[in-house]
Formats: sequence, C-alpha cells, structure tokens
Amino acid sequence: MSLAPHRARKRFSQNFLHDPRFIERIVEAIDPCPGDRIVEIGPGQGAITASLIERAGAIDALEIDRDLSFALRARFAPDQLRLHEGDALRFNWQEFAATRAPLRIAGNLPYHISTPMLFALLPIAAEVADQHFMLQKEVVDRIIAAPGSKTYGRLSVALQFRYRVRKLFDVPPGAFAPSPQVTSSFVRLVSKPVKELPNVDADILGLIVTAAFSQRRKTLRNALSGVLREPQIIAAGVDPKARAETLHPEAFVGLARALAANPR
Repeated sequence: MSLAPHRARKRFSQNFLHDPRFIERIVEAIDPCPGDRIVEIGPGQGAITASLIERAGAIDALEIDRDLSFALRARFAPDQLRLHEGDALRFNWQEFAATRAPLRIAGNLPYHISTPMLFALLPIAAEVADQHFMLQKEVVDRIIAAPGSKTYGRLSVALQFRYRVRKLFDVPPGAFAPSPQVTSSFVRLVSKPVKELPNVDADILGLIVTAAFSQRRKTLRNALSGVLREPQIIAAGVDPKARAETLHPEAFVGLARALAANPR
C-alpha cells in the first residue's frame, strides 16, 4: 500500500525525498541489519521506511504530522513499525535509549530543528551506535569544519568531540518535493567509545564552548572573561589572544578542566 498524496506543511518544514537513486544510496549508507534497533526521525511519506523495515525486520519512528502518522499506520503493521507520534525534540530520548540495545538513528531532519535535534541527542551518545541524517548542506559543512575555517563553531566542537563525523554525499533540491531552495547533505555520526573520550565534565565543556563562540570576533581573554581568568587560560596551554575558531576541540577540553579545577 502506498501513502496517499500529502501536501507538504510549511510549519513542519516538510520536503519529501522521492528520487529512488538517493533513497537507495541512503539505505546502503545506513546498511540496516536484522535486529538493529533503528529509530527514524520524520519518516514522512515512508521514502526509506520500507527499506529499513525490510532489512532490519522492524523499526521505531517518530512522526509529528498526524495525517502522515495515520497513513503510515495503514501501510505498515504494528510489529513492523512502532510509530511514536509527536515532536522529536520533546521525546524522552534518555528513557527510550536506556531500555535495550544501542540505537541507530536516521532521518531527513526538517531544517528548522536540525541543530537543536543534534544537541538534544548528545546526552544519549553513549547509547547510540551511529546517526545518519539528511541536513542542509550548510549545517553539515559546520559539523565537519576544521579549526580556522569560517564555518567552524560551537556545533563543530560539540559534535567532533563526541562523534566521528563524515559527510557522505550531497543531495540536490530536485530530489525532494517540494524542492528546497538549498542543497542538502547526508552525514554520518559514529559515537566514540566512552573510554576514548577525555575525562572532562560535559556540562562545563559546553559552557566554555558556548561562551567562546558567543562573541566570535573577540579574543578568548575577552570572550571567556565571565568564566575564566587569563592565568587559567594560559595554564591550560591556550593563548588568551587567540580566537575560538582557531582552537581544536582538545584545547576546549583543557579550558574546561581549568574551570573545573578552579571555578570563579
């Protein structure tokens, strides 16, 4: 059974993937296996849902659009698709992730929730094997950006600290209906094992990174003045006259440890 025609809703930033070539590339990149615990965010009209179910056996999915949820339930049996209706940003990811095997998360994320969604999933990274997302190319460029580039920022540091990130391929506007006005990119994020992560308080690291990039044009001496003194920055092996966009993620770890050792 195919889904009935559905008019894309602007309030949900809906752009439905329809090009079979890219659907196949996406499924091959995800490479679902029997028994994988896959969660699809925003299955929409089911472009990749059927293939994920065929290869994994069954999946979970989150859909905010009631009409699409109704059509998906009509198309797939409950033991194939465990559908959760609601906002993925309000979903209890921690409770869900703690119940069984590591998650594999995938989805064509609406552009307006892509960055908040990526941050919302960070707290459960230890329970997630990998994530595959269709995002606006500009967002993926920020995720994979290297220090010193104009696109390197808070998102780059936060995700590169916790995941191994890789852009897989670009997807043109014509692969979607309606066509967005920008190019999209498909990205893979693989969670780093906890034992490989530096010993640092994640909340303090987030505070430092946010403060450092909140005023990109200022030196760290000024941007971090509310949380760190200049001697602390120097003790962390960081030049106070440097700007945040020049620092590798490891340098932010040093600054976070400096703050943890001697809070202001």
